[in-house]
Amino acid sequence: MVLFIVSVGLSVTMGLMGFVNLAHGGFAMLGGYAIVLSMKHWGLPFPAALAFGFFAVAAVSVVLERLLYAPLYRATELDQVLLTIGLVFTMIATLTLSVGPETQTVELPEWLRGQTDLGFIEYRTYSLALIVAGTALMIALWFGFERTRIGARIRAAVDNRRMAQSMGVDVGRLFTLTFALGSGLAAIGGGLGAEILGLDPQYPFRYLAYFLIVVAVGGLGRISGVFFAAILIGVLDFVLKIYFPKGGTLFIYALTLILLLARPHGLFGKKGTS
Repeated sequence: MVLFIVSVGLSVTMGLMGFVNLAHGGFAMLGGYAIVLSMKHWGLPFPAALAFGFFAVAAVSVVLERLLYAPLYRATELDQVLLTIGLVFTMIATLTLSVGPETQTVELPEWLRGQTDLGFIEYRTYSLALIVAGTALMIALWFGFERTRIGARIRAAVDNRRMAQSMGVDVGRLFTLTFALGSGLAAIGGGLGAEILGLDPQYPFRYLAYFLIVVAVGGLGRISGVFFAAILIGVLDFVLKIYFPKGGTLFIYALTLILLLARPHGLFGKKGTS
């Protein structure tokens, strides 16, 4: 579920906006730091800190989108890759100098600690909360992009920008809002996953491959596809590391390569999606 919450924002920017945003993990890291530090220094409760992280990173992403991303919407993929990788290095250096290289820990509230009795098994309360949150988010995003007017406008702008503009759609504003949403979702994922994945300045590079794999397997711009791909990759990664601790990650990469050779658009992607 943590993989899904972070990766779905990347699917939004890469699939729906057509931008190769390799700085997405950096936005997740910024959100994680904003959430953890606001709880530690300002005493914000966990839900309020999550909201703060979402809006803070969304606001930062709006500025970056207007200044850096927008001029490269029609540029080559190489230009977009170079920009976003450079942005990641800048984020890492900034946090290392301002906060330090140490791993940040999140203090979960009392109601998210311990175990919950489900009748047939006792399960970790925080894990249950993540499952519920991830499922609810998937349903909300799917409905928002597939069944609402704003979702239809976003898809239309991606498919044919000029035609959408001629129909009165403010594509620039639409892309800015979409980018802010994707970055805000990454921020929430970074905060929710800090207790599980850890949080330090090397976070973007450590997990970028996983986020890209989830999006590639699920299909660009496919909300439900990213959801099921995240579950598949997460479970496989966990199981393989138990039985093959020295080569579990290698199997994930190998399976991804085989899958993409057989289905270049991912398990749930439509033909023609790129």
